[in-house]
Amino acid sequence: MPTAGHAHAYFLVGPTATGKTAVAQHLAERRGAEILSADSMLVYRGMDIGTAKPSRGERQRIRYWGVDVVPPSESYNVSRFLDEARRCFESAKAAGKSVIVVGGTGLYIKALLVGLDELPSTSPESRTKWQAVFQEHGVEGLRGALEIRGGGWLSVLPESDQTNGRRLIRALELIEVGVATPPRSWTAPRPKPVITGLTIAREALVARIETRVQTMYDGGLLDEVRGLLEKGWDPACTAAQAIGYAEAVACLTGQCSRDEAIRLTAQRTRQLAKRQMTWFRNQSAVSWIPVTETMTLEDIASGVAADWDQRGPHAVVLSG
Repeated sequence: MPTAGHAHAYFLVGPTATGKTAVAQHLAERRGAEILSADSMLVYRGMDIGTAKPSRGERQRIRYWGVDVVPPSESYNVSRFLDEARRCFESAKAAGKSVIVVGGTGLYIKALLVGLDELPSTSPESRTKWQAVFQEHGVEGLRGALEIRGGGWLSVLPESDQTNGRRLIRALELIEVGVATPPRSWTAPRPKPVITGLTIAREALVARIETRVQTMYDGGLLDEVRGLLEKGWDPACTAAQAIGYAEAVACLTGQCSRDEAIRLTAQRTRQLAKRQMTWFRNQSAVSWIPVTETMTLEDIASGVAADWDQRGPHAVVLSG
């Protein structure tokens, strides 16, 4: 099994709708590489349109990992992502190929670059409880609970984590299973390798998101979701809460109109893009390549390739 220092990859990150997948596909074909998707929604089989998966034709030309890994009924986490990553790097090594990691799920990227702490399992009930607190009382409700239960946790968390609802929920889950102090990776700075990312002006990104969402609905997203529901898909499962899918379910069950579903999907996608940029700015060191509407795919790919060639591939951590 590969270990840290024995496997390397080129990274391409950034918010949704910046064209990362198309660029990675282009460069993988040019370089004869395999692609590891670092996108937490592309793992679900049958959820194709709303996740903007690479087409079947693209996947026939390039070996993809992290795509169509589990049915929507199963949960998926960073530990399972690392399992998939190990299989990817073993395959690429055997074939004598390089690996391109592409995606916007920051935790997956971070796991590969700096590793994860070994932490105990927590219960779904605990997460549900603290998510309910967050929904009713916001970040301040979570901070109050953490001050009562967590001793010095809040005082040692980085400032960005102290207003991060997901991180505070995770902290409360860990406290409930007996973790006495924050994981070292939360508090001790680690070297941040400089990876390559795509960025685009906000106005252009908003326009791209609007176009993408409209294309998804015009391309059969409602039919895709209807088919999943007919196969017994649970609308309450994690996958069903994905952007576009929750709105499609609401539309199909008469809770909102098609136009309202499109509007809400675009709104949530914009919010996702903002969270992704916040993550990469706070948690990673990224060499950003600005993308404009006048640039061709070749233009963008050339800029990415030049950045990769200047820095070389990054060592990855496959434990955790």
